[in-house]
Amino acid sequence: MAGLADIPSGTKLQLSITNDPSGEPVFDMLSTFASMIDESAFTISMPLRDGKPFQPDESSKVLLKYNMGSEVMVIAAYCDDVVKKGIRNYLKMRRVSEQRQFFQRKDERYKLAIPVRYMQPTWPLNADGRIVPEEAMTIDISAGGMAVFISQMFEVGESLHLSLPRIGTEEAGQAINDLVSVVCWYREAPKGSPRRLMCGLQFRFADESEHKVLADYVGNIKNVYKLKA
Repeated sequence: MAGLADIPSGTKLQLSITNDPSGEPVFDMLSTFASMIDESAFTISMPLRDGKPFQPDESSKVLLKYNMGSEVMVIAAYCDDVVKKGIRNYLKMRRVSEQRQFFQRKDERYKLAIPVRYMQPTWPLNADGRIVPEEAMTIDISAGGMAVFISQMFEVGESLHLSLPRIGTEEAGQAINDLVSVVCWYREAPKGSPRRLMCGLQFRFADESEHKVLADYVGNIKNVYKLKA
């Protein structure tokens, strides 16, 4: 794939804005590539849907499709801000690292902020011979993965081991430890967020019974907090 710097100003873009990575993207908006800001950030004209300006939510992933010679290119980004130049508004976008094959999650997701811990088995041991985990805060969670506010940056494809807290008193809400996950994407978090980065994680299960434990856990969260997907 060509780098962002290779996209000429004025290149026509087709946009798909979605919060459901498991779904097939629908490129139903039009925009124009404006200019680069840095190696990952760039501006585009305010996209149009049905002839009207459409500003994406900052949590929505945006797929941008364009032609580069005979090739059709697709990049993923998030909207950081609205930038005004003269009388025109532009969207400041930030490209994200991701691996599309990881986005197979079809489970219902629930927005909820709960503290979780994460670590990697290769981290150094402390004086007691233990690995000390770091803390993160969930943005949303499903039986297949979750998004979190996190302080450390990881490469797409890296594995993290998670610990989820007890939720309520039901057996299905008991704490889950050593849950393996894979980093799918990350980006800078908006100002005022509890951590400096946002990260998408997909859970990995040894068998269906492990998946069921997580599904029951998420179902318990839904009942305890009266959540809707």
